Amino acid sequence: MELRRVEDYDAMSLLAARIVFDRIVNSERLVLGLATGSTPEAMYDHLAEMLNRDKVDLSHVYTVNLDEYVGLSEGHPQSYHHYMETMFFSKVDIPADHTFLPDGKAPDLEVEVERYELLIEELGGVDLQILGIGRNGHIGFNEPGTSFDSRTHVVNLAESTVKDNARFFDTVDEVPRQALTMGLHTIMNAKSILLLVSGDEKEEALECMIDCEVSEELPATILQTHPDVTIIADDEALE
Repeated sequence: MELRRVEDYDAMSLLAARIVFDRIVNSERLVLGLATGSTPEAMYDHLAEMLNRDKVDLSHVYTVNLDEYVGLSEGHPQSYHHYMETMFFSKVDIPADHTFLPDGKAPDLEVEVERYELLIEELGGVDLQILGIGRNGHIGFNEPGTSFDSRTHVVNLAESTVKDNARFFDTVDEVPRQALTMGLHTIMNAKSILLLVSGDEKEEALECMIDCEVSEELPATILQTHPDVTIIADDEALE
């Protein structure tokens, strides 16, 4: 596990973008695992700028997202389909049929999570997985208590996660209470992991992720057992 300390959020975002950019241009084929939320927003901006500046061909790149809310259509302004289209896909020349997210409106959610897990396997697995961390130590939407053996699954969101995500909605009542998410086993199958952490509200979760005993009660501690994890954290998260 490598920890790279940077001054602030923008420095974190720029360094992360450079790492992803280098993997893209130096790979013959690449499967990226993508995250959403506020943490990677500026990274996507920087990455799109770099790719467009150098006119990078993205025909060898495939993406799979960590998660999607249950009940939100692809066009819903708070769906992760919409987030990815707005924040990244629409800004770069990546083939639309190379980008994948779970379907939160699937009629049978259990069939959908099995389909998505199989899709990741058929792509050959994730080469580089981008992650954030929740204040309660969740990664993806794997809340405390999630089995380390979990694969893509339906999850009931913790109340703390609902409250944290309420800033993206008009009211907390509009926040979905369920999501589809890659499981911890699925995430750990990624060949490399890049964890982005910014802000003093993530300080406790980051400290425990690095130093606490590996436990399902703090899902992110499982990253201690992965052979190739890079953490980029800013000064506020490491105070």
